[in-house]
Amino acid sequence: MQITLIAIGKTDKSELEELISIYEKRLKHYIKFQMVVIPDIKNRKNLSEAQQKEKEGELILAQLQPTDTLVLLDEKGKQYTSTDFAQFLQKKMNSGIKNLVLVIGGPYGFSDAVYAKSSGRISLSKMTFSHQMVRLFIVEQIYRGFTILRNEPYHHQ
Repeated sequence: MQITLIAIGKTDKSELEELISIYEKRLKHYIKFQMVVIPDIKNRKNLSEAQQKEKEGELILAQLQPTDTLVLLDEKGKQYTSTDFAQFLQKKMNSGIKNLVLVIGGPYGFSDAVYAKSSGRISLSKMTFSHQMVRLFIVEQIYRGFTILRNEPYHHQ
C-alpha cells in the first residue's frame, strides 16, 4: 500500500517543512509515502467560499486514480487514539487497497463532489489547527501508527 497526502497551498514556514521532511524520511522505512501540494487558487479573493471549494475540489479529484481510497481530514470526522489509528492503517493494508489518499482541504473545507467520492473522514481534534500544522500532525501520526504496529519504542502507552 502507498499513502498519499494531498494538501492545498504551500507551507510558508521552513521550520514546519523541516519537521515534515523528518517524518517523511522516517516513513520510507515502513511504506511508500508521498505528499502532493496543490497550489493555492489564483484570484481566490474574488471567489465566494462555495466557488473556492468547487475549484479546490476539482483539483483534488484530478489527483485521484479510480482505485484510490479517499479519506478526508475533516473536523466532523471520526477521532482516533494513536493506537486506534494504527489499527485503521492495518485494516486498510489488509484490505488490499493500493493507495490510501488522505486530504487536507482548504480553509472552507471540501466540495460536495469530494465528500461524495470519499470513503471516510478523520478528525485530528475538536480544536482547530492551521492547515500547515495539520500536515505535520498527520505525517507524525502515520509514522507513530507504523511504530505501534511494529511494537517499536516510539509510542508509549
